Amino acid sequence: MIKSDEKLYILLISVHGLIRGNQLELGRDADTGGQTKYVVELARALGEHPQVCRVDLITQRLQDASLDKDYSRGLEVLSDHAQIVRIDGGESNYLPKEELWDNLDVFADNVLDYLRQQPDLPDVIHSHYADAGYVGSRLSSLLEIPLVHTGHSLGRVKRRRLLASGLKQVDIDKRYNMSRRIDAEEETLGVAELVITSTHQEIEEQYGLYDFYQPQYMSVIPPGTDLLRFFPLRGNERQSDIYQQLKRFLTEPEKPVILAISRPDHRKNITTLVEAYGESTELQRLANLVIIAGNRNDIREMDEGAQEVLSDLLMAVDSYDLYGKVAYPKHHQPDDVSILYRLAALSKGVFINPALTEPFGLTLIEAAACGLPIVATEDGGPKDIINNCENGYLIDPLDKSAMSEALLKVMMDGGSWKQMAENGIKGVQKYYSWQAHVDKYIRTIKPLLEQQTKKDKAGMKRRPMMYHERAIFSDLDQNLLGVPTSLPVFIKVLKDNKKCATFGIATGRRLDSALKELKRFAIPQPDVLITSLGTEIYYAPNLTRDKAWAEHIDYLWKPGVVRRILSELPGLKLQPRSEQSAFKVSYYIDPNKSPTVDEIIRLLHQHDQTVNVFLSFGQYLDIVPVRASKGFALRWYANQWDIPLEHILAAGGSGTDEDMMRGNTLAVVVSNRHNEELSDLTDLERVYFARQAGAAGIVEAIEHYDFFDTCMVPKN
Repeated sequence: MIKSDEKLYILLISVHGLIRGNQLELGRDADTGGQTKYVVELARALGEHPQVCRVDLITQRLQDASLDKDYSRGLEVLSDHAQIVRIDGGESNYLPKEELWDNLDVFADNVLDYLRQQPDLPDVIHSHYADAGYVGSRLSSLLEIPLVHTGHSLGRVKRRRLLASGLKQVDIDKRYNMSRRIDAEEETLGVAELVITSTHQEIEEQYGLYDFYQPQYMSVIPPGTDLLRFFPLRGNERQSDIYQQLKRFLTEPEKPVILAISRPDHRKNITTLVEAYGESTELQRLANLVIIAGNRNDIREMDEGAQEVLSDLLMAVDSYDLYGKVAYPKHHQPDDVSILYRLAALSKGVFINPALTEPFGLTLIEAAACGLPIVATEDGGPKDIINNCENGYLIDPLDKSAMSEALLKVMMDGGSWKQMAENGIKGVQKYYSWQAHVDKYIRTIKPLLEQQTKKDKAGMKRRPMMYHERAIFSDLDQNLLGVPTSLPVFIKVLKDNKKCATFGIATGRRLDSALKELKRFAIPQPDVLITSLGTEIYYAPNLTRDKAWAEHIDYLWKPGVVRRILSELPGLKLQPRSEQSAFKVSYYIDPNKSPTVDEIIRLLHQHDQTVNVFLSFGQYLDIVPVRASKGFALRWYANQWDIPLEHILAAGGSGTDEDMMRGNTLAVVVSNRHNEELSDLTDLERVYFARQAGAAGIVEAIEHYDFFDTCMVPKN
């Protein structure tokens, strides 16, 4: 394979993973996932492009007795113009990627030796994942070849998820070598002439966490879709086994199908979809609802989050009496997924993704390729997909009426349905096929080869610590929403100091309610959301729930006993089910008829119920676990993320905010009519009572404390 003057020689690097041309061992372990499939398919697709003469996919050579001998072969031909080249590193056995860092310099030197033996050097180096970025950065600098990088996943984002799972910082660094990984990612971003992402949101919300964030050097090139698997109707779909399974649930199985496919994860918002369907008699009359929520044998054996989602789904079906109208089969095979899309298309139905957040939206592309119109959350990747394919509608995933209207709009106009189905098929072929992917890829990298000057890295600085060194936490209703006209100034202050401070919300609202208000008032998504009075913690960008926090507060917590003890008390009335949660029992309270809060606490203690009780706005009574509160949740976060309490500004406006404002935090009480609930804080040195209301009061406190003047993060 000799390079010609007109065509490109592209070097792909994917150090880790079991990479071979056929029978990829996807799912063998946590390191053999979608990335390995992507790089092999990318190599093949680039090799077929008329402007490419050679593609080398460089990976490590493994001589491990526990592995197939394929991985020890130095060379594997993929096609006439593409091959896998396996290079020795410092270790011949298969290691987790976290243990490879000490071997990467040896691997890089060996790749350099290989390249110097070739008749021509590559025109471009494309690294995949952080370890390949480390290698690619060195090769690019030594050989003066442009570096392109795809992160696939990012250390700063993964670190957030690991902290949410309950691991401590020291354990994360020790187990995952996270500091080295993030350092490598920062260095790669500093060197790379181009960073390829799947969506615009990935650029803004994930790479935006990095010091060397330079969006002008980033480009969205969505991955290709397997059009041999996802294709339009063939006409035999109703002969499939999965259709027979659906018929077990449905009284009229040939009605149009509203199809949803996702994991049983609360972020996927399945229950809201069922509720929207249950509240619309027109949707029920017109269509069936089919929900594919993973595979299960027994819900009771699933993890707590999946149990909660599926239990809520089943209760919603029962509450709205949707039997015969909703199908939720226990099992499906991988090959059934494409058939499900085509079954829904055959019925003139619609695919819906109602997730609270959707970074990319692969299922939407698969549905579109099968000729099925789509309705999707307006967050993230679906914006790009619907803009490109013109085959459906975006919705606010928390607005049930808007969800129902969009679904009806798709299905009730036959001519429009047909046009959207055709647009989707064409749009996927144009924007999301492998041919489309490599066409845009070549167009995007060509300018790198023609430019006369290298990337300007002037002014790019690393911060002296790895993560935000301070944080601002605010209540939602009394603070940010109190005076909406003062929000723009506060939001600008946050954006100007984004690299210095984490932005957090601490609210009594549920997650869905808080997100709805944030969206309504155009408040940027917080880095962390403490919801339901401190009983739940979520981290951006994907609203990852802190499972370790849930396990921590589930101590001596017996909500059924609490409800039984308080059931006969006068002046107490349970709030609607929508205001209750697994770790919060909520009442309306009439102080003129009910016992005092102290008497209620005493009664609970007499029955051995150790809990926290909160009265807010004179009318809401909430009981939560003894380990839960806004203040406890804030301190849990500070400990996990190693932010000193002295560097946290807590803004509150009602009694439920008090414990996060006491102690070593800096605090501000914004001016509002519920200030009297925080009157006990008046004499505390570290609590500032602002003259102004709403977000203006927080800005006033930022100036009072000189909160950002001592920030250790460089401004530029």
